Amino acid sequence: MADITKSYESRDVEQKWYAAWQQAGCFAGKVLPDRPAYSIAIPPPNVTGVLTMGHVLNNTIQDILVRRARLEGKSAMWLPGTDHAGIATQTVVERQLRKEKKTRHDFGREKFIEKVWEWKEEKGGIILEQLRRLGASCDWDRTQFTMDPHYSQAVLGVFVELFKRGNIYRGKRMVNWCPSSLTALSDEEVIMKPVNGTIYRVRYELTDTPGQFIEVKTTRPETIPGDVAIAVHPDDPRYTALIGKTVWRPLNRAAIPIIADAAVDKEFGSGALKITPAHDKVDFEVGTRHKLPIIDVLNADGSLNAEAGPELAGMDRFAGRKRAAELLKESGNLVAEEPYANNVGYSERADVPIEPRLTWQWWLRYPRIEEAKTAVRDGHIKFHPERWSKVYLHWLENIQDWCISRQLWWGHRIPVWYRKGIDKETLTEADLRDPTKIHISLNGPADAENWTQENDVLDTWASSWLWPFATLGWPDEEKMRAAGYDYFYPTNTLVTGPDIIFFWVARMIMAGLEFTHEGEPLEKRIPFKDVYFTGIIRDQQGRKMSKSLGNSPDPLDLINSYGADGLRFGIISIAPAGQDIRFQEDRIEGGKNFCNKLWNACRFRQMSGEMSDNSSTAAISARLDGDKFDADDHAILERLLVTTREVDRCFANFEFSGAVQALYGFFWNDFCDWYVEVSKSKLLSPETKPNCLAIQDLVLRQTLLLLHPFIPFITEELWALLGYGAPGTFLMRDARIEDASHCMLTIGAMGVRLDQRQASTVASVKAFVSQARALKADHNLASRRDVRFLVKTNDAAWAILEASLAKLMRMAGATEIVRQDVVEGAPAVVTTLGTLYLDLASTVDAAAEKVRLIKEIEAIAKHIAGTEARLGNEAFVSKAPPAVLEGARKQLAEQKAKQAELTRLRAALG
Repeated sequence: MADITKSYESRDVEQKWYAAWQQAGCFAGKVLPDRPAYSIAIPPPNVTGVLTMGHVLNNTIQDILVRRARLEGKSAMWLPGTDHAGIATQTVVERQLRKEKKTRHDFGREKFIEKVWEWKEEKGGIILEQLRRLGASCDWDRTQFTMDPHYSQAVLGVFVELFKRGNIYRGKRMVNWCPSSLTALSDEEVIMKPVNGTIYRVRYELTDTPGQFIEVKTTRPETIPGDVAIAVHPDDPRYTALIGKTVWRPLNRAAIPIIADAAVDKEFGSGALKITPAHDKVDFEVGTRHKLPIIDVLNADGSLNAEAGPELAGMDRFAGRKRAAELLKESGNLVAEEPYANNVGYSERADVPIEPRLTWQWWLRYPRIEEAKTAVRDGHIKFHPERWSKVYLHWLENIQDWCISRQLWWGHRIPVWYRKGIDKETLTEADLRDPTKIHISLNGPADAENWTQENDVLDTWASSWLWPFATLGWPDEEKMRAAGYDYFYPTNTLVTGPDIIFFWVARMIMAGLEFTHEGEPLEKRIPFKDVYFTGIIRDQQGRKMSKSLGNSPDPLDLINSYGADGLRFGIISIAPAGQDIRFQEDRIEGGKNFCNKLWNACRFRQMSGEMSDNSSTAAISARLDGDKFDADDHAILERLLVTTREVDRCFANFEFSGAVQALYGFFWNDFCDWYVEVSKSKLLSPETKPNCLAIQDLVLRQTLLLLHPFIPFITEELWALLGYGAPGTFLMRDARIEDASHCMLTIGAMGVRLDQRQASTVASVKAFVSQARALKADHNLASRRDVRFLVKTNDAAWAILEASLAKLMRMAGATEIVRQDVVEGAPAVVTTLGTLYLDLASTVDAAAEKVRLIKEIEAIAKHIAGTEARLGNEAFVSKAPPAVLEGARKQLAEQKAKQAELTRLRAALG
């Protein structure tokens, strides 16, 4: 058994144990029928990704759950992998090509995809390597990628099957369109940004009444050539007489009707709305209801086409906006231009404003919607925090069909082939079911030369919604057996963010219900049993951390500075269940400090005496002698049991921050600051030393077990150094956590009965010491050990104090603690054992302290006068915001309270 070194070197320990764990196969998820299974499928990070603070929080929680499950004797499996991230990855590779002054079109589809695969092989594993630095105990031999051959077959097979079942169709509808990447985007891929722009007031002349106009407001005058109507609210009296008439469209002049529709907001602008169905989702819905024509004035790249008219055709949309305003001004139809701030949707990857665009896309009617509601509503799947279930159910009540096609090259190419010569734009729903015109299969038509495959690929989410079961070999039965599908599915827990509750969580639930264990009860088909939603990590200003803001620390820098365990412990300590987190680096430093405290406490134990048989709780308990227990022994074991119960409760309720706080409080305050300190005298006596060491061994053993899921590296190292495991075994794989009741039974089997009365007495004594220290600190005497305390108390309480007097003086830093029934003028604090007074007269130089207090009293009097003068100034009071006034009044009250306390202390010195 090696000696514990003076300082903890986290980097060396982390490298040593991670390599040892991997070499010994500690992370492997094995099918062990005699043990309960526990499985988690990692939310696959984008293959383009690098570790962020969000990843740190999410994956630390997953690792905590998996490591805890192993300690509970479960066969745990954490399945890792990455998502091919269609648009993100294609964007990265295209960006590289632009540096070479090339585009993907210079290579063609197949060669470009080869380039993407080359990039993936070189760069795509970075984030998984970084997760290893964090201590992630994934079963790396199971690593999946959503473009792996088997996974791709599953994805395409689902498309074919859902098409057969009537869930998939092709339709021309409004989508989010990226003019840079030239593809449809999901709502999740659109970022709303505040933009300071211009709103234009434009007038439309009535065709039958020259000189009479309707005025509208628009931020997009370049789309006016696509206007097909002016809409007003049917109940707006200003326009009732005009409904059914026509106006002249002021750009690319044409007569368009005035229609009535309840979607119009009477209070916005003039209450009249221009209807441009090709370029606005609301307008498209209005146009559909009124059977209006559709005029698309934009090309796919955002430039204006011939429909915009000769004055605008060929121009970029933003240049076209400026030119359209000029043309309106020249014709006298521009009433005014006004500054206008609004939120504009931007493509997350290309960082350009998106366009609502009407295009042909493939759509999916969601399967199993009602069952997906039942799964959550009836508790088969539990959300943590539970409030997210309401959000989930509300979305399912208002669900719309899913656009599953993307105009990209990188991704799962849709397995649809069109007979050569067929015009795709004219295909009907009936044509899609005609095998002479359309072929849909996994492997394509036999006479491939007569067919052309669909260019589009599937939305990335249309592959990742299969993640919990496709990663376990589904639908290939041989692969499913090898992966332990029947053993590990459904998975136990999903840890994710609430921002993708619709895009991923809900879709995975529907996919699991549709495709797994057909004919089986719902609880066998759900993809997971619990969903834990993390909060968003924000900076101290409340902003979401991001690269663009430069407000996010590099997790690897934090690991280098504070150790992986310090980072893990710190981030969990500030992450209350499901709430957003204000990041504080000093809390990460606090995690490192806790690890150092743990290291030093274990080193102190090793230096205090011989290490006996520590291989089990029973072995340690056999060395306990209940007859030699004092009150502090009873108290520390009682606190250990209470803490164990609290940690068990926190895990059951997904309260990870609460578990960390309970362990911190127990180990730092109860064990280190109290028990270790009071043990020092017992370690000097041959009579009490063996029992004291056995108790320390028992407490440290259970503490390391409880802490291991949170700080795995240092606990594994100390487990070995203190002899808690046999050679060749590991805490993470071979140890078993002992819950509170098991600990109690083991200790009880050795004849030890914990005395709750004595434990309660120690709690009162500890509180007494804590309040004595605080009283000293309040009077700048925290470091002094020569103070004198007076206690006004009853006989029973004094008996408790008197029995521990030497210990109390040592722990509180006092030369004397005296019972006294009458005390006047001394600062005091009320404790459960009586009123405690600090005898300043005998502790400090009274003359010098009087001088100091007089100066402080004079200074505070000046501050009070200044604050009162401000509050008495009518000009200040009338102009100051309420919050400032409230702050000033609060400050005055605090100043007067301090003045009174200083005056009292001055009087106490005589």
